[in-house]
Amino acid sequence: MKELVKTIVQAMVDYPEEVDIKEIKGVNTMILEIKVSKRDVGKLLGKKGRNIAALRTIVSAADKGKRHHIINVIE
Repeated sequence: MKELVKTIVQAMVDYPEEVDIKEIKGVNTMILEIKVSKRDVGKLLGKKGRNIAALRTIVSAADKGKRHHIINVIE
């Protein structure tokens, strides 16, 4: 899952070398902490949060709804 998210995020931002993703797995929950350059936070979030919402949908669909996913963007 981490590699899928990293590939998508790197394609969205201007500074892909600064993308770092930390994955924390729980029993029924998976937390993904995405760290990007301060200049790329707006691109990752998108207008009215549409990009990050779409990313959450993709992650949930890729895991087939087995777990609850939390995606945090860290500056």
